[in-house]
Amino acid sequence: MLFLGVDIGTSSTKAVVVNEKGKILAEGLSDTYIVEMPKPAWAQQNAEVWVKGFKEAVTRALGKLNTPSKNITAMCISGLYGGTGVPVDENFEPLYPALIWMDKRAVEETLWVKEHLGWEKIFELTGNYTDPYFGYTKLLWLKKHEPDVWKKTHLFLTPKDYVIYLLTGEVVIDLSSAGNIGGIFDVRKKKWSEEAAELLGIELSKFPEHVVDSSEIVGRLNSIWANKLSLKEGLPIVAGGIDAAVATLAAGVTKPGEHAAMVGTSMCWGSIHTGYRIDWRLVNFPYVTNGRKVTYSFGGATTSGAIIEWFKKLTGVGDLSEITQHAEKISVGSDGLILLPFFMGERAPIWKPEARATLHGLSLSHGPAHLFRAVLEAIAFSLRSSMDVAGNIGIKLEPELRVVGGLTRNPLWLKITAAVVNRKLLILPTSLDAPYGDAFLAALAVGEVGEPDSIKNWIEWKTVEPDSKLISEYERVYQNYVELMRKLGALRA
Repeated sequence: MLFLGVDIGTSSTKAVVVNEKGKILAEGLSDTYIVEMPKPAWAQQNAEVWVKGFKEAVTRALGKLNTPSKNITAMCISGLYGGTGVPVDENFEPLYPALIWMDKRAVEETLWVKEHLGWEKIFELTGNYTDPYFGYTKLLWLKKHEPDVWKKTHLFLTPKDYVIYLLTGEVVIDLSSAGNIGGIFDVRKKKWSEEAAELLGIELSKFPEHVVDSSEIVGRLNSIWANKLSLKEGLPIVAGGIDAAVATLAAGVTKPGEHAAMVGTSMCWGSIHTGYRIDWRLVNFPYVTNGRKVTYSFGGATTSGAIIEWFKKLTGVGDLSEITQHAEKISVGSDGLILLPFFMGERAPIWKPEARATLHGLSLSHGPAHLFRAVLEAIAFSLRSSMDVAGNIGIKLEPELRVVGGLTRNPLWLKITAAVVNRKLLILPTSLDAPYGDAFLAALAVGEVGEPDSIKNWIEWKTVEPDSKLISEYERVYQNYVELMRKLGALRA
């Protein structure tokens, strides 16, 4: 049997075909697409870029497959956290760009919620905090500033659920995607919160009524898209989920205490538990396996891989291999250079949308390699700070940290991170994190694998042990990083 996993990302779409043993047979990557940023702190995308990216990634993967694509057994799709999602009219035509996870324009709406309702009330009803990161505050912005769009909107569909509608004609949303909207979905009860929605003035009729498990078959591929993709008509399409959680599954996280970091455009570190450790400092939503019982809680960095791209544009560096070699020769702490990596504000666990990046300790002796090392260290420090919060609220973490995503290809970042968190790193030897998890969910949906833990049989790990000589040095630098955050008001109590 063959399974097709597709992840619609922020900057590109990836697809992978695997067999029943988890072996990757083919992969495809779409052309890069942009995030529109018409104003500071705004970040939006049009639905057509995701549709185009989806088609490119799938056809390119299938084009590399040494067997007929009609042999694909099932397809599963994950996607970026789409914020508002795609507002569509009664004919399912997009009306406005989606305000994606990176967008921070809903500052006034966030303040209104805190002043009139209280973030504590929203957290009590839904299990999540109040911040411009969440889709429900972005929706309040859209309702206020684009009333005609709001009035004409029949449904808000997540990026991947919009594509699923095109493929199948079915309107659904999975538990993880619904929970990540925040504010109007009760993470504890696993359903839309009528009370919270009424308080916020958001009509639940504008959201899919059918909330499903991520491993559920939600429809069958129609003839139009079967012809476009050269797949068989009637192919089972599986719900999928939020990319961070699906990537966490791809890293083999299936039991409480296991945890993983997905390092892409942003960085999400998360662990799963049975729900008793829900805390406002972390983002909380149902997991992509056993979502009715298991909660995924995460923190992270709004920008991680995005900072790498910023560095490349700033310096004109294309291939990072040479500058990585130079940065490796620089001492721990980048010779006193510390970066607070809040280029687009920050979400959990800091919850400071107004925060901005700070480069501390810059001198004439610093060069591009120092800055690059400081960037790598800052991403590792952000990861550590989320793990510290989880530990402080009583989430017991296993001694190994699983890591997936593009930055796992950088040996210096792995070396830095292992020392900063003082843990062995288990690394999935591919950057196809979320689509690999999608392929597993497709196999799970059709019964080819019997239980979520079976994904561990698919994975062959690389490991990186922490260098004992660096642990104490990085502990000192990390505490300097924390102290700098505190002095600059970027650290929440």
